[in-house]
Amino acid sequence: MTSPIRPPRIPIPLRPTHTLRFIRRLVRRVVVSPGAPPGTLVQVGPEPIHPVVVRILHYTESGIIREKEVEGGDAMVAAGASWVEHTPSGQDISPGETGVAWVDVEGVSHAEALNRFQESTGIHPLVMEDIMAVGQRPKLEEYDDYLFILLRMLRWDEEKGAVEEEQVSVLVGRGRLLTFRETPGDLFQVIRERIRGGKGRIRKGGADYLAYAVVDLVVDSCFEVLERLGERLEQAEEEILVNPVPELLQQIRFLKRELLLLRRSIWPLREMLGELERGELEMVDPATRPYLKDTYDHVVHVMDTVDALRDMTAGTLDLYVSTLGHRSNEVMKVLTVIASIFIPLTFIAGVYGMNFHFMPELARPWAYPAVLLLMAALGVGMYLFFRYRRWI
Repeated sequence: MTSPIRPPRIPIPLRPTHTLRFIRRLVRRVVVSPGAPPGTLVQVGPEPIHPVVVRILHYTESGIIREKEVEGGDAMVAAGASWVEHTPSGQDISPGETGVAWVDVEGVSHAEALNRFQESTGIHPLVMEDIMAVGQRPKLEEYDDYLFILLRMLRWDEEKGAVEEEQVSVLVGRGRLLTFRETPGDLFQVIRERIRGGKGRIRKGGADYLAYAVVDLVVDSCFEVLERLGERLEQAEEEILVNPVPELLQQIRFLKRELLLLRRSIWPLREMLGELERGELEMVDPATRPYLKDTYDHVVHVMDTVDALRDMTAGTLDLYVSTLGHRSNEVMKVLTVIASIFIPLTFIAGVYGMNFHFMPELARPWAYPAVLLLMAALGVGMYLFFRYRRWI
């Protein structure tokens, strides 16, 4: 017996859903070729549009020694020289002062430039691979002469109405700090202004205190994101009580995903700061640890707020479902009342609609208006009875 011929299966094109796009944000990582040795930096995808920009800032407690910005092919050369030299050549530092060299690199997608930088500085290849492979969880690693700190900075994008994330890599050495960022723009402008103005104790502290300032800025940026998400959640809750349309359900799901992304970025940071504050790390001065403890408290506050907003999101979702069910029940109640009122009226109309010859009322001139009055009185009476029993 031959099997029946089946029609060919037509493939259905898959469209990227919101969940798929969210998963791509979670696994946003540059992957090298399979089988490549560890620490290999390979250019994946098209060439970067924006060139590498390096901002170099040397300062002491008394003031700024040198500040410059280099862009293009010589940027990574200048960054490597500043990281190796610690202090600028040809400049005198007063006795007892300790200078700090801060090198801020903007752009981590240029594999060739990062390879040259790694060869000139001697930074571990796995560290450079982690710097280029964006989208990782925050972590802390200790090497012989520097600490490697990996952060995820979150910002609220007004145009997109969503959370934007950026990986920030920090290398802390004796008298030197190296930061790597993805996107163009000076995220650390506030810290530079504090250094230029000599505000606080940022000039008095070493590179570890400058690293604390960077970490604290990353943590403080989360509060603005939480405020925006809280406003969106409160607005959605108010709109649900007025009109629970399906678009609000999509908005609640969006807020839930954004809070999940925020928690994924903050939770490892809590562990990392705890290790910085409690651990016996040579690169961290004991005088800086109380400030790290304060930042740790901020992270705990952020985590508590994230958990509270997640609970509120779940409550808002339950509110949407219950409000939608309540509105459906109200509609069904009105339809039930209308049907209940018309059932006896239909019965009366059906009785007098039967074609029997011996019906005395059919020969009376007042029978038709009397039946109409009876039906009206019966409908009004049933409505008043329903109101009395508070069924409507």
